[in-house]
Amino acid sequence: MASFVTDSIKDAVKSSVLDEAARPDSKLWSADSNHLHASSRVSKHAGPISPNENVYQGDRNVDSPISQARLLMLHDPLDEWFLDRKPNGLTAPILTPETDPFILSKADMKTLSQSIRTDLIGSDHPVLSKAASYFFEDGQDGGKKVRPMMVLLLSRAMQIHSEETARARPDLFRAQRRLAEISEMIHTASLFHDDVIDGADTRRGAPAVHKAFGNKMAILAGDYLLARASIFLARLRDVEVVETMSTIIEHLVRGEVMQMKGSDASDSDNERMVQYLRKNFYKTASLMANSCKSAAILGGYNDDIVAAAYTYGKHLGIAFQLVDDVLDYDGSASAMGKPALSDLNAGLATAPVLFAAQTHPDQLSPMIDRKFEIEGDVELAVEYVRKSDGIERTKDLAQVHVEIAIGAISQLDPSEYRDSLIHLAHKVVDRTR
Repeated sequence: MASFVTDSIKDAVKSSVLDEAARPDSKLWSADSNHLHASSRVSKHAGPISPNENVYQGDRNVDSPISQARLLMLHDPLDEWFLDRKPNGLTAPILTPETDPFILSKADMKTLSQSIRTDLIGSDHPVLSKAASYFFEDGQDGGKKVRPMMVLLLSRAMQIHSEETARARPDLFRAQRRLAEISEMIHTASLFHDDVIDGADTRRGAPAVHKAFGNKMAILAGDYLLARASIFLARLRDVEVVETMSTIIEHLVRGEVMQMKGSDASDSDNERMVQYLRKNFYKTASLMANSCKSAAILGGYNDDIVAAAYTYGKHLGIAFQLVDDVLDYDGSASAMGKPALSDLNAGLATAPVLFAAQTHPDQLSPMIDRKFEIEGDVELAVEYVRKSDGIERTKDLAQVHVEIAIGAISQLDPSEYRDSLIHLAHKVVDRTR
């Protein structure tokens, strides 16, 4: 029967599905919409959850969220991007060895890849095991590992802020370290899949996984990493953490669908920018935000601390991606580990060109609509970006989100770990790779 379906019908169905999936209010993603509406009447500061909240209660069913009070945070409405706010010029405090995030986390980070490789990845199939371990092997684990670093430093900072947790567990930091490993596994799996979808040749200065093992094995290795991450996530024995971290995987898929669809020609400049930032949250910031949130949930901290952890991760993640988009123009291929202008060459309009289009709409909007597919589009788009303030405005927006992240984490009591998170935020906007 499939052979009788014309390509035009297939394309129409695909376009219709993408249009529906990319809508913010799509029913494809709204299984909890009734609970979300109900939770809007629940105080955000309802206090710590009780130890019994993670077990079945008679007034709940299989579709009920684990924590009503935190459902709004789980389903962030993403309705404020601070596009009109200017950075206040917050400068980094003096960096000392005691507050350097890379020095403070060095011991933990040194063994992270080895722990994932030996303790979390296990397969009887040698090729699958080799592919899944590709970015965790000695010499290949050159990623920044910002996500697990955030989780580990935040875990220490929260412990100092609140010595007594609502439901302290004797293995708390061990559980939080395992959470950091899980976050890196989810991130790595998403890279495997992204590189196949984008047809990328390199990642972290080495051949992409699908170039080394083939598309099928790269997809299977990514799926396998997600499966193993899910097993060890369940073994943390905290169902709210399971719910929160599982949402990340939904968001990764949702963000990829939004990227595949792109914007509509009828969208205004502001609508394009908002869609781009929402996509960035789903593909990048959600993993940081919900991993930080999960570290706080594991400690049984109250909603104020959980919200601060989530806000720090969310806005640092948004800033991280904005800086990544700038480096696509300004960074070198050797420093970035991937070719320069890779986004434009893939047909993606990121913040610098979207801001530039507000200055040069007649020239850039048609190129954005056709995804820079005509020969010479990429070079011409770069020229207009250079003529505009697109890169500076992107840097300013990244700085705004970093300042929001710093404001959130500053709610914790002063400590070398809290201050290291402030330094980490500054390093995100100052980085060159």
